[in-house]
Amino acid sequence: MPVMTEPKLISGNANRPLATSIARRMSMHRGMSVGLVEARVERFNDQEIFVEVYENVRGEDMFVIQPTSNPANDNLMELLIITDALKRSSAARITAVIPYFGYARQDRRSKARTPISAKLVANLLTTAGVDRVLTLDLHAAQIQGFFDIPVDNLYAAPVFALDIEHNFKGRMDDLMIVSPDVGGVARAREIAKRINAPLAIVDKRRERAGEVAEMTVIGDVEGKTCIIVDDICDTAGTLCKAAEVLVSAGAAEVHSYISHGVLSGPAVERISKSVMKSLVITDSIEPTAPVKAAPNIRIVPTAPMFAQAILNTWNGTSVSSLFETDTLVPIYEGLYSRE
Repeated sequence: MPVMTEPKLISGNANRPLATSIARRMSMHRGMSVGLVEARVERFNDQEIFVEVYENVRGEDMFVIQPTSNPANDNLMELLIITDALKRSSAARITAVIPYFGYARQDRRSKARTPISAKLVANLLTTAGVDRVLTLDLHAAQIQGFFDIPVDNLYAAPVFALDIEHNFKGRMDDLMIVSPDVGGVARAREIAKRINAPLAIVDKRRERAGEVAEMTVIGDVEGKTCIIVDDICDTAGTLCKAAEVLVSAGAAEVHSYISHGVLSGPAVERISKSVMKSLVITDSIEPTAPVKAAPNIRIVPTAPMFAQAILNTWNGTSVSSLFETDTLVPIYEGLYSRE
């Protein structure tokens, strides 16, 4: 087997800006140019996806950067076909870097005669030739067990904790971390522990997908600056209603930190009109023009974390070290200086 000299990155069309940012960050870390492998990823007239890789990848350690966000099916097929092209071109190892793992919300059979689509996607990726997966904030931790290959699941919580400490300096004693449902308590508790803040829960009862019947606040939020923490914001209906319930319960302000800003349909309009002061998301999904233009939506970069995770994977060193604050502060180069 040829000696693998440098990691090689290739990107589909789902989030080219993030892929470019990751390559740029890796170039800074390596002290040499790390670019995206030249490839053609396009569609025929009938929307079939075609991929052609222009560079030699024989024996190389390949990293395919492709979130499976909207349009989920197209982006998933791009990822599978790019993987197949690399496998047939004798790449030594293929790591699927999936900043947002689509279909993750279908992780169990909630009713009779329903699929477990997340498991199906895991099977598709493995069959296509993916050797390992690198992702961010899986909707359900058990999805890692759907794969028979290694899965590294990064977390936005350490970066969010740094961002909160930076932007709420001098107000930390007034903060209250809020989980928008019982299922997200572990995620919210992780940030609460990192910033030494109390935790509250908004208990919701959902009659059908996309609709919330009622909400109740568990915990005293009177006079608190509440920060809602969750992994996905889709149409933002639940998030905006939770913010209203918190304000009605006496919260002084409401902010939100969400890992993946799906933000489909009326989401941006709802957030703009919401009582929320701000919504912070990552760039795991490429933000649309309305998202970028929204005055109360802010985007935290993930490229520094993904670039280091890719280098650690390539080097065979610890990826879990990126869960530690002391590791992340220098990676973000003073953006979140704690001095």
